[in-house]
Formats: sequence, C-alpha cells, structure tokens
Amino acid sequence: MPGGLVEAESRACSACEAVWRKARAESDFAAVLPGLEQILALEREIAATKAQRFGTSPYEALLDQYEPGASVAVIDRLFDQIVEFLPDLIDAALVRQAAPPLPAPSGPFPVETQRRLAIRLMERIGFDFAHGRLDISAHPFCGGIPDDVRITTRYDESDFARSMMGVLHETGHALYQRGLPAEWRLQPVGRARGMAMHESQSLLLEMQVCRSRAFLNYATPVIREAFGVAGPQWEADALYRRQIQVRRGFIRVDADEMTYPAHVILRYRLERAMIAGDLQPSELPGAWAAAMRELLGVVPDTDREGCLQDIHWYDGNWGYFPTYTLGALIAAQLFDAARRDIPELTQAIAEGEFRPLLGWMRERVHSKGSLLSTAQLVEAATGRPLGPASFERHLRDRYLN
Repeated sequence: MPGGLVEAESRACSACEAVWRKARAESDFAAVLPGLEQILALEREIAATKAQRFGTSPYEALLDQYEPGASVAVIDRLFDQIVEFLPDLIDAALVRQAAPPLPAPSGPFPVETQRRLAIRLMERIGFDFAHGRLDISAHPFCGGIPDDVRITTRYDESDFARSMMGVLHETGHALYQRGLPAEWRLQPVGRARGMAMHESQSLLLEMQVCRSRAFLNYATPVIREAFGVAGPQWEADALYRRQIQVRRGFIRVDADEMTYPAHVILRYRLERAMIAGDLQPSELPGAWAAAMRELLGVVPDTDREGCLQDIHWYDGNWGYFPTYTLGALIAAQLFDAARRDIPELTQAIAEGEFRPLLGWMRERVHSKGSLLSTAQLVEAATGRPLGPASFERHLRDRYLN
C-alpha cells in the first residue's frame, strides 16, 4: 500500500479509538460517527488496493490479514447454515432451562487462591511454565513466541469461574503457539495458520473440553480443595450446569456458547455491507437493532449495548469477526475427530489425563504450522471438509439432552 495511506489509517484509528472510548461510556454514537466514516473510507481504499493485487473481492482482501485465503462464498454458506438451525436451538435450550436459577457458590474467592488454581489446571493440561507465564491485565490475552508464551487474565473475587475459564481459553492459544514446529520457527511456514485456527484451539479447550461434564468431574474436587468448600452448589453437576446457561443478551463478550455465533454473524454481515457501500455508518444503529431482533430476538436499549460495544471497527480491524465462529466450527469438528480416533478420550479427560488429546492435536494441527491452508488442514485432520454438522450436534448434545 502507499505509505501515505498507511499513515492516514494509523492516524485515523488512533484518533477514532480515543473518541470511541468516551462515546461508548456515554452511549454517544453521534460523537464517534465522523471518525468511523473516515476509517471506513480509508478501509475501503485499502481493500480496493489489496484486492487488485490479490485478485480477490475487497472484503476478502481485508479478511486475508486475519485468515489468509478465506472465501466469502464459504463463510456465507457456513453462516447461512448456522442461521438455519441456531434460533430454534436457542428457543429449545431456553425452554429446557426454564427453572429456578441455580444457587451460586458464594465468595469471596481470593485472587491468590484463584491464581494457584489456574496454575494447577494449566500444568495438568500441559502448559509448560519453563516456557511461559501467567500474569494479570485488564483483558485476558495470549502473546509472545513459542519459546516464551505469555498468558494474562483478570480476577473477580465474587466469581472464580470467569477467570478460570478465561485462563483455560488462553491456555488453548498457548498450547498451539508452543506446539508450532521448531524446525520451521524462523520461516513463514512455521507460523500459526491464522486466527480461525488459533481460535479453534482456545475454543476446543475451553468449550469442547473444559465446560464438559467429563472435565468438571475431574476439576470439581480440585476446585473444592483450592477454596476449602463443600455443599450442593459445589457438586460437579451443579458447576457443570452453571457453565452451560443460555441467555439472550446484548453483549458479545458475555455471550454463551450457543448465542455467540449470532453476535458474530450479525457483525460479519454489517461490516461486509459497509465495505460494499450498501450500508452507511449513519445507518448502523438501526441496522444493528434490526439484526439483533432477527437473530437473537432482543433489541438493545442503547448504542453502548449495540454498535458501540466492540473496538474493532473504530480501531481499523475490519474482517476479523468471522474468525471467531469459524474457530468454533473447527473446534467442534476437530474434537469430534479426536474422540473418533481415541475412543477412551472422554474417560481420560474425566480422570484429568490430557496427554492423549494434546498428542493428537500436536500431530494433526500444531506441527503443521502454515504448511497447509485452513481448509486443507481441517480436512486432513478430520477426514472431511469444514462444515457446521459437528458444531450443531455438539450444541444439541450439550444443551438439549
């Protein structure tokens, strides 16, 4: 791209993000609208420049920096298939869960105790503290390099599960980063495949494994020992059911496993329309509300709960959102294949034995780096092209049975 365009985008994003922080707090979309319009104009120019070189559509050119080689046609097909079954599944899950709320374990849960619990679980799952750390930050993340993987989390003394699951999510990212092929480390082929595959590794560990009955059967005694507690709210079944509650909500980052794809599909469709020129930024609040009503059956009362909640567009990250749900589909299909290849896997997880799963992932995914495209990697690992069947089956088994 021309240097002037890169500089213009950088300056516009810095300025808009600063305004967005205040506008979000005050639910003032009008304040950030001029900055968003400027960023969109620049992103469309960047998309056109890259698309000409890549031989892709403008949106695919933006998507490429997060998920190389991704196709809008494939994403549209997968997301349309999800929309066909997801609303009915959400309705059915809410009916099934229509009961008095489960009693919540009562805190406080000291930060240091939570940290020790997190470290114990991380080590058991396979995180190597000789090549990584766990620290505190305002938002959980995983970063660093394969030989020095850094995880951060934030703690809430009234809710230990939020941090625990956040750590386990980031541990999935870390295991992937650590498992990339050492012999290819300084070459592009040795890098992680893309954000969809990276997200699949975190969601496989958090959602497929650590929110399962099998994992809670192993982890519940460890959790009770850490906090020195007992009682019905501390039984494995109670902890499990609390981790799989479905709720219609406005906020993506607080969404449960079942409703989360609706949040992502909404954003994907809106940002594609804006890049194409079919939706103007001034029309975003109304379009957002209509999409929320269609996909989740709720409408936000304020823009803070709607189109101001995420930083992505206001910081120039266009084309990122689809990778979240692509990751969820990949995670479900990989875990399906792992259970097929390792018949005793569920029992091993219930006993706190994670080496069979980690070994399978090392062989089928981590060690491949970027040798294959995402589509090739998924098909080679699972024996079939990526689709929503495993994800749908997982949701039905967990939430409706």
